[in-house]
Amino acid sequence: MSLIDCKLIDLPKINDPRGNLTFIEGGRHVPFDIKRVFYLYDVPGGADRGGHALKKCHQFLIAMSGSFDVILYDGKEKQRIQLNRSYHGLIIPPMIWREMDNFSSGSVCLALASAVYDAGDYYRDYNEYLTALAVSRPGK
Repeated sequence: MSLIDCKLIDLPKINDPRGNLTFIEGGRHVPFDIKRVFYLYDVPGGADRGGHALKKCHQFLIAMSGSFDVILYDGKEKQRIQLNRSYHGLIIPPMIWREMDNFSSGSVCLALASAVYDAGDYYRDYNEYLTALAVSRPGK
């Protein structure tokens, strides 16, 4: 996989004076069946999240409230994407290293995943990830 496979998706937005509504359907708005949902919240100022790559699991991230940045790396290129709208989501396929930072106060990150949690599906060590990609760390 490469950064080209990481895509921002516009979700349906139904405008209503009583409050807007957005919905997500697995296999339609995200290219996988949703097996797990989790969310990050109360992230302290200056804290980072992520710092891993998934071997097989696909994820879809949404800033439900506030904003945060997602830094993506595919072994060759890095890209920073800011998520700040609850009707935009970011598809992250397997084997993409991801880090998250710049969380605004009160931000909430919703994550939809294609698989249930499996600790064995994670590369949490950056060098192990690079070895798995058979690339050397840039600039070294």
